[in-house]
Amino acid sequence: MSQTLSPERVRADVAELLDCEPAGIGPDEDLFNLGLDSVRIMTLVERWRAAGATTLEFPDLAERPELGHWTALLTGAAA
Repeated sequence: MSQTLSPERVRADVAELLDCEPAGIGPDEDLFNLGLDSVRIMTLVERWRAAGATTLEFPDLAERPELGHWTALLTGAAA
């Protein structure tokens, strides 16, 4: 989806909004259970659109709130 987003950047952005260490987020953990909410997802959508993921939409992230899924969606790589 984007050539400018890396797996490390996706992980770091999510960790920043959850106020935790990037390494502390497992690829299959439900990010809602870690404290992510719809407002933070919209923050990520806007941030990642600005970074080149221009077709990204809220449901792309909200329907499967897992770092591994988001990383694959945005970068084509594993988390």
